[in-house]
Amino acid sequence: MTIRYEPLNRRERILKLFREALEAENRRDLDEAKKKLDEVLHESMEYEPDLYFEACFRLADIFIQEENYRGAVKMALRGMSYAPREEQYALAIKRLGDILAIIKDRGALDQLATGMENALVAFKDDENIYSLVEAIIRAARGEKVDTEKLPPEFREILYVLTG
Repeated sequence: MTIRYEPLNRRERILKLFREALEAENRRDLDEAKKKLDEVLHESMEYEPDLYFEACFRLADIFIQEENYRGAVKMALRGMSYAPREEQYALAIKRLGDILAIIKDRGALDQLATGMENALVAFKDDENIYSLVEAIIRAARGEKVDTEKLPPEFREILYVLTG
């Protein structure tokens, strides 16, 4: 039996889970933090898009701490694809650029060269994000990336990888 929460109770539950995730992260219990954030994602996807968006990037930050760079990029892309407003979409692009810069600075771009196929499948219906994922994979492999075919907002973050 599935329990349906009333909107106020649902929001309170999601906020409580988010708070517990942050507390776990502060204690360096990253597994518990990821578990709580996964619950936030599950509970908030349809009903609280702002919290869903923030949970995606919180998870991306945890993945960076764990040096799971592929996971960080995938969560950032997910957050971008579910951004509820234009301002958040623009913020997501900036945050993804920051994540890619961290990965490059740590010399871990090779982690993005393989294992990103499921990201391509996940974004097959979003032409822009699909093209971005393809470009990230190519750049991580050291291949030439034609940024002219990409939306202008993606060119800047790809410059982080190619420039």
